[in-house]
Amino acid sequence: MSRWRPAAAPSTAMITADGHRRLRDELDTLWRVRRPEVVAALAAAAAEGDRSENAEYTYRKKQLGEIDRRLRYLTKRLESLKVVDAAPADTGVVYFGAWIELEDEAGRGRLYRIVGPDETDPQRGWISLDSPLARAALGKREGDAFEVQLPSSPAHYEIVRIAYQVPADA
Repeated sequence: MSRWRPAAAPSTAMITADGHRRLRDELDTLWRVRRPEVVAALAAAAAEGDRSENAEYTYRKKQLGEIDRRLRYLTKRLESLKVVDAAPADTGVVYFGAWIELEDEAGRGRLYRIVGPDETDPQRGWISLDSPLARAALGKREGDAFEVQLPSSPAHYEIVRIAYQVPADA
């Protein structure tokens, strides 16, 4: 079987100011804390002698490779990201960074925040700008209804509220 995989669709290079700060902090922590710890542990494992049968050495080499890979990714990604740190001129329309409260056909409400693909968090209701739900909601106003094709089935929503500051019930 081949290892070839089709190229992933390019993700939108936008991020909130908080998301950008978190990625910079992760880069800093990896570079200044985690990598030196792993390099020191790798040197200690290498000093033990025969590397071919040294599980600690093998584990640390793999760990160092993963850290270096993440460092390369974060360095390149942070250079290409556009930080969006201001609300749009028309705050009554759904744009990037908006908190939107949606109501489905059954009357159940759910709060979402539209963020960049690097900061999605389903547990918190943070959805990617590239997601079908976010794409369908963009440009809509409070009271607008729309339909979106979700992976499981089509869904109908109505926009109940739009905010660009963290809502009190978030």
